[in-house]
Amino acid sequence: MSASFQMDTKTVMYGVFGDPVAQSKSPIMLNRAFQVRGINAAYAAFHIKPGTLGDAVRGIRALGFRGVNVTIPHKLEVMNYLDEIDEHARRIGAVNTIVNDGGRLIGFNTDGIGYVRSLKEETGLTLRGCRVLMLGAGGAARGVGYALAREGAARIWIANRTVSKAEELAGYLREYTQADGIGLDGIGAIRQEVDLIVNNTSVGMSPNVDETPIDTSWFHPSLTVSDLIYNPMETKLLREARLAGAKTHGGLGMFIYQGAYAFEYWTGQPAPVREMREAVEAALRQG
Repeated sequence: MSASFQMDTKTVMYGVFGDPVAQSKSPIMLNRAFQVRGINAAYAAFHIKPGTLGDAVRGIRALGFRGVNVTIPHKLEVMNYLDEIDEHARRIGAVNTIVNDGGRLIGFNTDGIGYVRSLKEETGLTLRGCRVLMLGAGGAARGVGYALAREGAARIWIANRTVSKAEELAGYLREYTQADGIGLDGIGAIRQEVDLIVNNTSVGMSPNVDETPIDTSWFHPSLTVSDLIYNPMETKLLREARLAGAKTHGGLGMFIYQGAYAFEYWTGQPAPVREMREAVEAALRQG
């Protein structure tokens, strides 16, 4: 936020609910967006501990917050406390953005659409007919898988340590495309069929920057390798993919665009994406 910004009685409040939340770059990114657009608003991080989420959501109404982002571990539970849930968020089964529409709280999910927008813009990849290997079967994978399927991905394999979780996610995605759940040891059998690899796990995230979620020795130039992690901006997975000649896509774009969509839902104005990205990149460089 600029030094010239001063809160007053007309300042509209926003925030992010999470546990933990101290590491979040959302306040830096969204306050920059409000500043660029000349909106009298402020965005802060709120550490919402287990058992207090219902009270926190009721506080959105009581305090007149216009909107809130919701991050781990609250994206599922928060759905219990909202007045309305957008169809896509309901299908995904998670909410990461709340809009307060005159006291009526509406839940959205901007993760999947943010991911796809970033992937297409940064790689030029055509998703219709694409064959995708997703690593991990958690909440992020659900949103990303749904968005990829809606974009026309022809087939999605979900590889996970716990095969039952991979099979459960595949069952959900089969409503939209051909999907299979496999163990990590099943990747070898399908790797010649894959066009896009998406890491939805936290393996390789700072401080564990020397780890990769799978063996990378088979990577080749026809692959696109995407990682939802944005700290570090180039994970070991992406570095090894780049060295193999594959196209790479980091997680920063997804983070920027999920925030951009939230900003647009809240304000009705186009998000200043370039300045939002610059603010987050500067914060990441500072550590």
